[in-house]
Amino acid sequence: MSESRPFDAAEWASIRGLLQTDPDAYGLPKRQYGSVLLDSFNIRKLGDPDARDEHTWAFLADVCRRFDLLAVQEVMDDLRGITKLKKLMGPEFALLISDTTGTFPGEAGVAERLAFIYNWNHARRGEVATDISYDRSKLLQIHLREKDDIQRAFEKYLADQKDFDEGRRRTKPTLKMPTFLSFMRTPYMAAFEIIGHPSSQTYRLMAVNAHLIFGNSMSDRRLEFDALMDWIIARVTQDSEYYKNFVLLGDLNLKFDDPDNDRRAIARHLKTFDTRAGDEVNVVFPFLDPHPGQTEVFRTNARFDQTFDQIGLFYKPKDLPPHLQHASMGQDTRLGPDYGMVNFVQLFSQAIRGKPYVRDPEDRAVAREQQELVARFEHRVNDHMPIWVRIPLFEAPLLGRPASA
Repeated sequence: MSESRPFDAAEWASIRGLLQTDPDAYGLPKRQYGSVLLDSFNIRKLGDPDARDEHTWAFLADVCRRFDLLAVQEVMDDLRGITKLKKLMGPEFALLISDTTGTFPGEAGVAERLAFIYNWNHARRGEVATDISYDRSKLLQIHLREKDDIQRAFEKYLADQKDFDEGRRRTKPTLKMPTFLSFMRTPYMAAFEIIGHPSSQTYRLMAVNAHLIFGNSMSDRRLEFDALMDWIIARVTQDSEYYKNFVLLGDLNLKFDDPDNDRRAIARHLKTFDTRAGDEVNVVFPFLDPHPGQTEVFRTNARFDQTFDQIGLFYKPKDLPPHLQHASMGQDTRLGPDYGMVNFVQLFSQAIRGKPYVRDPEDRAVAREQQELVARFEHRVNDHMPIWVRIPLFEAPLLGRPASA
């Protein structure tokens, strides 16, 4: 926990008042009849309700209740935090939570859950809720294909461990696998039906909630990312009758240290999945590109230097109207398709400092002042910002076939 002082009651009044007065300026989308809002939000160590004060809880509820379907990452084993948030959001919201993942029960480590909060006036659960995993036969195929590299990884680890035990190495080694074996934190998937309104037809989607490995290198992250992408695309390609289209919401830990080059590299990598899927599946990650009218991609962490959080759409072309395509996202900001981020950094800066937050300021005094501001909220409030997509509802089916009468 940071030693910096928390926001006091007057500061919270300024923050919440500013957001209420001008939500558009800070990326909080309006509820718009004829559209649905999907959100992804990593809420840091969401467990013990006493870790956040009541002002913080009220603020988080203000933000979260704007969305029809919200995927929450980093929910702790202690369910009091997520249930408190859902209760503050209002009686129209329901909750779906995974089991803990990331550690074996009873062993040391940080166990996390993944959760969906949904407004049952606009969305209802389908029949499916499950973890995503690779079956044994698939894993054996991977082991067989990569057996030489796996053997070398074990040999290196055992040699490094011997050096550590005998004092020739100062740090304890870690075993780094050259290939995907399993998810560090198992993604969670659930079926939902978007109810819409009387003049629109219900459409169906599979929502995948993921918090991928942070890892020591981009190669560690890419192994999990590729495995999840392969699984979703194979599932969408295969399924022609049930929940045919998927939305991936989560903290994927993709790095943007060098925004231009990193974005281009990730975009090129994603295009390989498009090629693999052929004409059967379209893959769209809107947060890889700057929103229309902006010059750079959204930065989703409190330090304003990374885009760890992502939303991806995986759909069959015939299931979406032609205008719901990547190139048009962000053009129609009323009904969508649109995407954005609730910008805590700029909101807190304007409310507390009375001026905007500047990325990489040349003035050291400004940089220090901004660092002090971030230290006040990144642990007590949050270190990630919510991202969202708006999808329009039409009389024609969207993201799936109409529900049966």
